Amino acid sequence: MQVMPMLTDQELIARYSEGDEKSFEILLHRYKSKIYTSIYLFVKDHAQAEDIFQEVFIKIIDTLRRGKYNHEGKFVQWAMRIAYNMCVDHHRRNKRRAHLNPTDDFDIFDVLMHSDDSPEQVIIRSEVHDRIRHLVDALPEEQREVVILRHYADMSFKEIAGLTRVSINTALGRMRYALINIRRMMAEKEVVLQ
Repeated sequence: MQVMPMLTDQELIARYSEGDEKSFEILLHRYKSKIYTSIYLFVKDHAQAEDIFQEVFIKIIDTLRRGKYNHEGKFVQWAMRIAYNMCVDHHRRNKRRAHLNPTDDFDIFDVLMHSDDSPEQVIIRSEVHDRIRHLVDALPEEQREVVILRHYADMSFKEIAGLTRVSINTALGRMRYALINIRRMMAEKEVVLQ
């Protein structure tokens, strides 16, 4: 079964639909980190992110088992849309804004650390990331959302546009304004990133 990890998402879905549970495990393993990270960045709570993550995959499994999945788009885009919608629902229910604040257990920037850095470089990078995190957190919600999806969830502008149900130009515009606002805040607060 070593060939299975090389199968496409569509092939894995077809095998899962035929009763091969291992195929779904491989599919889950491929996208687990990306989907969980994007959920966590929106809700900023591990327990809630775990709950939403499980709900996302329950919905995916249910849709696949009922044969309702359509093959028009990529699986990961479809899964990310489900995750995004559940995060929006969660946000509406709790009427809280998502913030980019690290917790004791998880900080997305830990993933970005390089093992060959000196202790001084690690400290400097941590301080820079903290400053950037505060600037991103201060952005208007729509701009913050595009920055999170682009830079933290590593999505293309086409994927962001599809996920947030706006045009690519709107997604690009939101990113442009986010960068303008970050530069403005840096100038106003005299923030230096080095």
